[in-house]
Amino acid sequence: MPCTTQDVIAALCAGAKTITEHRDELVRLDRSIGDADHGENMDRGFRAVVAQLDSAPPETPAAALKLVGTTLISSVGGASGPLYGTAFLRAASALGETAELDGSVLVGALQAGMEGVEARGKAVTGDKTMIDALSPAVEAAKASAESGAGAATVLAAAADAAHTGAETTESLVARKGRASYLGERSAGHVDPGARSTALLLAAFAEAGEAGGAAGAAR
Repeated sequence: MPCTTQDVIAALCAGAKTITEHRDELVRLDRSIGDADHGENMDRGFRAVVAQLDSAPPETPAAALKLVGTTLISSVGGASGPLYGTAFLRAASALGETAELDGSVLVGALQAGMEGVEARGKAVTGDKTMIDALSPAVEAAKASAESGAGAATVLAAAADAAHTGAETTESLVARKGRASYLGERSAGHVDPGARSTALLLAAFAEAGEAGGAAGAAR
């Protein structure tokens, strides 16, 4: 079942709720290898996103993602705002005027979002960044879509792979960002950006499954 604009908005609100619920965890992770502001910044940014969605609901999936991107860039400090903002803006551009997202369209948006993060952050897999969650998520989404899966199933596959990818950052030595200043001491900690990426995709997937179940019951 394809995702409508309302489904996308519901997923974004679910993502914001998850970030709030995990704010302290993200603060703790970032305190270990960064400057301890990732949880606070992400929570502030997604609260602003929900306020914008409530005040002026977008009419297309692309408009919703563009709103998220611009809001995060304007309200989130540090590296997270530009990186996440770029990801959502690139994903919005990939969607164009598409009114409903199927599995293959969703893969295109995820791919574009990841490429935006790569271009802005100059990071690759293994650098201990959000790319370590995004890259396996995109590959899993592609495989799922190629098997004919719908948007909700594709999102679930991406979320599962992102979770595993984020967990693998615990053993990595950071090569990008403030964590890289710690060298070998950065190993032993999950990267907060990879963790927030996995949390968001899991929330989007759960919202997609809930939307699909509701649609099937209609």
